[in-house]
Amino acid sequence: MTDPGASPAFGLTVGPLLYWWPRTQTLAFYAAVADSPADTVVLGEAVCSRRNEFKHEDWLALARDLRSAGKQVVLATQALVMGEAEVRTVRRLADQDEFAVEAGDATALAALVQARQTGPRPPFVIGPHVNVYSRAALAELAPLGAACWVPPVELALDAVARVNPPDDRVAGPAGAVQTEVFAFGRLPLAFSARCFTARHHRLKKDECAFRCRDDADGLRLDTSEGQPFLVLNGIQTQSAALHCLLAAGTALRAAGVQRLRLSPCSEGFARVVQLFDAVLNRGAALAPALAELATLGLPGALVDGYARRRAGLEALASAEETLT
Repeated sequence: MTDPGASPAFGLTVGPLLYWWPRTQTLAFYAAVADSPADTVVLGEAVCSRRNEFKHEDWLALARDLRSAGKQVVLATQALVMGEAEVRTVRRLADQDEFAVEAGDATALAALVQARQTGPRPPFVIGPHVNVYSRAALAELAPLGAACWVPPVELALDAVARVNPPDDRVAGPAGAVQTEVFAFGRLPLAFSARCFTARHHRLKKDECAFRCRDDADGLRLDTSEGQPFLVLNGIQTQSAALHCLLAAGTALRAAGVQRLRLSPCSEGFARVVQLFDAVLNRGAALAPALAELATLGLPGALVDGYARRRAGLEALASAEETLT
């Protein structure tokens, strides 16, 4: 084992739950997160406002529980805001001053900036769907109140280093802006005003019968050759495979990445968090961890192509071919 003190540890963030799970399952999931090595949790609905089993007060109560367990909590906003009711929800999140907020889109950015003009607010997170692809873009947004940014999921690690290089970081009001990379989970690729899950079941979006509750990890689509390709998750389209940067420790550190985002799935996720912490923060061997990932019943194959400027569906680098 290597010396775990040789390099700074990565912060581990549990990203927002992108699926609609039953309330009891959701609460059990976050109870497990409270006992996990993750230090930060992004909490709330980021996909569809019709998923309303948890109200605003419920999310705040859960956030307080996680905070009491020692976690930093960030409240999520939707990545596609389509109506006045959703705008009001975004403003309500921006106006509270108890927890930091992640900007899912430009609507949330505007609301967060406006809220900061009325009184002190925690620094916010620039989410992956704000589409910051250049240093100039990050330098424009960071002074508005950002403490952290999550690059778009398709941005290669060498490009991430050019946007926010470790030796010349963009500064925000709270200091240098941290970089958090999407490191595990089905890639959120696109959003649409149309609900594809409802359409698949020949239902109207506003009369969807909440059919996405039937798919704990989304509804998989295969190619005509029978190969897993995409996943429908309400208005969101995801990759069928799971992006995984467990083998990319060297490249992540070279890019100046400080935090890793792990996106929830219905099987094996608690162990995924433990393996990321063990390998990347505590010096555990990579090869056995990669082998164990294959036994966890994860809902898709593991890939890491985007991080290497390759096709996103390219298979995960092996322990012998670690991403550098």
